[in-house]
Amino acid sequence: MTSITRRGGGNLTQRNTGSKGADGGKGIEDEENYSPDLNEEDEYETEDSKAKRLTLMEEVLLLGLKDKEGYTSFWNDCISSGLRGCMLIELGLKGRIELEKTGMRRRSLLNRKVQCKSETPTGDVLLDEALKLVKETSNQETTQGWIELLSGETWNPAKLRYQLRNVRERLAKNLVEKGVLTTEKQNFLLFDMTTHPLTDTTAKQRLIKRVQDGVLSRWPNDPHRIEKRLLSLIYLAHSSDVLENAFAPLSDEDYELAMKRVRELLDLDPDAQIGKQGVNDVMWAVIAAFIK
Repeated sequence: MTSITRRGGGNLTQRNTGSKGADGGKGIEDEENYSPDLNEEDEYETEDSKAKRLTLMEEVLLLGLKDKEGYTSFWNDCISSGLRGCMLIELGLKGRIELEKTGMRRRSLLNRKVQCKSETPTGDVLLDEALKLVKETSNQETTQGWIELLSGETWNPAKLRYQLRNVRERLAKNLVEKGVLTTEKQNFLLFDMTTHPLTDTTAKQRLIKRVQDGVLSRWPNDPHRIEKRLLSLIYLAHSSDVLENAFAPLSDEDYELAMKRVRELLDLDPDAQIGKQGVNDVMWAVIAAFIK
């Protein structure tokens, strides 16, 4: 199992159990007994932490937040669209939205429209707002189109009503309610800003460890054998430019191996993944929108 260490630190070392096999590529020693249906998150969750189970959106934001400062990097202009992609994947995995059927003519994921599959509320305010917009729109959009609309990246004033505002602040407040963050005011010379420093360090360490193990000790050499939420987290954290924060504590050797495996995932063709058992089309359509 991977222990969190500081990459580049002189006295800190790291050992991975089974992170590399004899051929340097195996991450799970007995692949025949590995089942993608097992809940891989259980290993990282205690009874207390299950009450704090985070959404995909909250996990990406938590990776991007500076622990003490309580805000994301001012130079990160990717996380906004990344969080909207997380919403679509969450709705897809929960069975609320789906892609239109292709019929006899096979179309690429990026050309298929998003449809409302179920109007049942998810219980998450942000997800339910996004679901309502998908359900009520008269002109169906692709996953790429919805990411842009929910982010407010449109030149059509009539479509600005689809923008979900203050997403990062609302997600941060959710994390405050779950006891992961706290709320403070910081003065930046010309203005005051509400920040959300980290209070529950174990929650973030657990999240980082899960991401690290996903590409090191538990690497299965097959994306379809990676738990869907973890696979989505790796892709969306990369697209949101926060994945580096999870890999920063690694030793140089493990960092290089982790990045090598992330590049393998990025080189996959999402359209080629469709049709396999257990595949979620919405998840891969969102991934395609970011890596193509």
